[in-house]
Amino acid sequence: MVEIKRRGLMLVLSSPSGAGKTTIANELLAREEKLGISVSVTTRATRPGEVDGKDYFFVTNEEFQRLLENDQLLEHARVFGHHYGTPKEHVLSTLKAGNDIIFDIDWQGTQQLSQFARDDLVSVFVLPPDAKSLEKRLRKRAQDSEHVMNHRMEQAANEISHWPEYDYVIVNKDLEASVLQVQKILHSERMRRRRQIGLFDFVNDLRKGL
Repeated sequence: MVEIKRRGLMLVLSSPSGAGKTTIANELLAREEKLGISVSVTTRATRPGEVDGKDYFFVTNEEFQRLLENDQLLEHARVFGHHYGTPKEHVLSTLKAGNDIIFDIDWQGTQQLSQFARDDLVSVFVLPPDAKSLEKRLRKRAQDSEHVMNHRMEQAANEISHWPEYDYVIVNKDLEASVLQVQKILHSERMRRRRQIGLFDFVNDLRKGL
């Protein structure tokens, strides 16, 4: 009997800053097997509580440039004056092994991933329930200066304008409901025919036995 294996997928969550994509991603990681997170490299400074190699790989501008020049990043973007990127080798080996990777990236990174491997990509855009909720979440963080926070609010409208580019869109009114919605998306996408490696041979064997 032919074994049906599955190729992994890249699950992208994007949103304006403060809309909840990172919280949703962390909940998914706690609930789902065979799901890991893509750890990005960044040139920004470490925030309180962040761990190098777990939250991000913190690098200098020179180190980031070398990664670009050596084609070691799947995608990269400049956000609020800092560079971010996704290491290539780990992602490709994870997908080949049949495991999934969740990405907490913006629309620029999503576009680049789509150009690289559209068939492996499932993209979800997370919207806040309203502008006041978004501002409240940003202020609650108390990690960014007032100037940076105001800039994030100004950029939110531009980021939200990219929602039609995504496969799925959810409104994060309630965290638990949002997590369940994304779980349903993940479970359905895992069963896509094109991700079932060996399905063609399995069906042929099945027909021969009838």
